[in-house]
Amino acid sequence: MMNFFKRLFKIGQAEANAALDYLEDPIKLTEQGVRDLKKDLDKALHALAEVKALAIRSRNESAEYKMKAEDYEKKAIIIIKRGQDGDLDAGEADRLATESLARKKECLAQSERALTDQVRQDAAVEKLDSSVKRLRGNIAKWENELKTLKARAKVARATKNINKQMADIDSSSTVSLLEKMKTKVSEEEALAESYADIANESRSIDEEINKAVIDSEVDDLSDELMALKAKVK
Repeated sequence: MMNFFKRLFKIGQAEANAALDYLEDPIKLTEQGVRDLKKDLDKALHALAEVKALAIRSRNESAEYKMKAEDYEKKAIIIIKRGQDGDLDAGEADRLATESLARKKECLAQSERALTDQVRQDAAVEKLDSSVKRLRGNIAKWENELKTLKARAKVARATKNINKQMADIDSSSTVSLLEKMKTKVSEEEALAESYADIANESRSIDEEINKAVIDSEVDDLSDELMALKAKVK
């Protein structure tokens, strides 16, 4: 699994606008991997607690059996003394003292067994504790990597959107738009010139009409002037 994650986080060599496609799945896989690691950690912690409890119980049992062995030895000594002092039949004292020593031996054997179990369980605790620490370290590492991966994905997504928008405005469409604008402007300019010509033509006709009228008035005045001169003669 570790090699998988090592390969997983080398994806950043792809270009930004293409990286998003490669990052989305790894993010989901990494999140799932972190969840799996946390489940493993919970199981390891549970196992660690159980094994520690067994080790504690074995240690307590060893100490308890050792105390019982010491107690049986003390009882055997007391019984032997009573037999020697005549407070107890010598044969009975020997029998009970022997039984007490036998119980002592059994307790010491149980104490050694419990101690052996404790040593084995302590070793298991040490291994489990190491696994727990390693899992916690890996979880912290992958969570940090996940934050980095998500940040890269966010940047890649933004870059991809910008590049897509830029790609939609390609050079050919821009040139085509400019050509259409030039054609439209040319049409508007030609139309404006046409209206100007029509206006000029209208003004020219009016000028000819006005000139004809003025010329007629001048002719009339000339005729009146000639008639007046004839009278004066």
